[in-house]
Amino acid sequence: MTPAHRLRSIFSGSIGNLVEWYDWYVYAAFSLYFAEAFFPGGDRTSQLLKTSAIFAVGFLMRPLGAWMLGRYADRHGRKRALMLSVTMMCSGSLLIACTPVHASIGMAAPVLLVLARLLQGLSVGGEYGTSATYLSEVASRGHRGFWASMQYVTLVMGHLIALGVLIALQRLFLDEQQLRAWGWRIPFVIGAIAAVVALWLRRAMVESESFERSETIASAADNARQGTLHELAKHPRAVLTVVGLTMGGTLAFYTYTTYVHKFMVNSAGIANSTASLINASTLFVFMLLQPLVGALSDRIGRRPILIAFGVLGTLCTWPILSALQHASSPAQAFWLILAALVIVSGYTSINAVVKAELFPVEIRALGVGLPYALTVALFGGSAEYVALWFKHIGFERGFYGYVTACIALSLLVYLWMPDTRRNSRIDLD
Repeated sequence: MTPAHRLRSIFSGSIGNLVEWYDWYVYAAFSLYFAEAFFPGGDRTSQLLKTSAIFAVGFLMRPLGAWMLGRYADRHGRKRALMLSVTMMCSGSLLIACTPVHASIGMAAPVLLVLARLLQGLSVGGEYGTSATYLSEVASRGHRGFWASMQYVTLVMGHLIALGVLIALQRLFLDEQQLRAWGWRIPFVIGAIAAVVALWLRRAMVESESFERSETIASAADNARQGTLHELAKHPRAVLTVVGLTMGGTLAFYTYTTYVHKFMVNSAGIANSTASLINASTLFVFMLLQPLVGALSDRIGRRPILIAFGVLGTLCTWPILSALQHASSPAQAFWLILAALVIVSGYTSINAVVKAELFPVEIRALGVGLPYALTVALFGGSAEYVALWFKHIGFERGFYGYVTACIALSLLVYLWMPDTRRNSRIDLD
């Protein structure tokens, strides 16, 4: 693959990833406004609990999406699977944008909301494993950490754009009443349109050479086994490593990028619009850190960076969340969240390439996607719900201990696992 083709393919794949994650995060960013429209009864915390439960339900579909699209990517190519995933995301966004509220159609409204999130969950579940595999395979050997970090650059950029749309609507175009009445639909329409553009861009992607070589030398029997659970079961250590290294990282990531907005509003008493600005500004710095830490992993290895995240996350999570709950100013909240995200960068910047380097080409997309999706469904997708449940029962600090314990367990995996930069299965393709 020529450098020009490599850059064009990485750009096309990354833009599609950005749109996917914008669509995914718009739900979390605007749930403060549409919670009452779908769940009119109860207090604010109860309404947020219900919308967070649907957010978690979307995560439950991610393992199925990872299996379906991972199998498809390992058999028919990364490019085709990535085009399919963005099409599914577009459909889910359109459904949310067009769904009537509870006052119009009763319980059918939250049912349609659940169906849309299930479809988006399938899409994101397949997107992660296939995108991580594709970016790792098309990157040059000495720069895999740097290029694979683009997955989280565009993931966070999607989140930032979702927050940017929220801030623009809050401050420039609509008042609070309009946002709650109908303005929350606007970002879902934007997402559906952007997904069509991403689909067009992904048509120009070049298939990875690793996959093409495997297709050339594989027999018919080999092709029939590609992407199957039977083949994945032959790599139990790699699967368990993905689960272990993901558990603490994904919980910390969703705590400090998604739930933290509600935490600032609902627990620290910070105004909604101010919380949006803090969330956006810390995420912007976090996004810029990803390629820097990814490039560092190309020089010193993946394992030292993961260990740094595990140690600092275990020691600092409780103090950071405790201080944030009682933050005396927006500036203090900003620095606390930024400190947490600097720590989390040790996981986010390189987790995609580490997982891709664990598996052979014929099972890579499924191997990266399925165990990751299962773990994210259990720990990342439930982060908001678990946090709000602890608050609901009057023991909010219980969530701090839960996050700390999960990061500590992941640290044990980082200490035990090999450094994939030195033992990459991609080099054997």
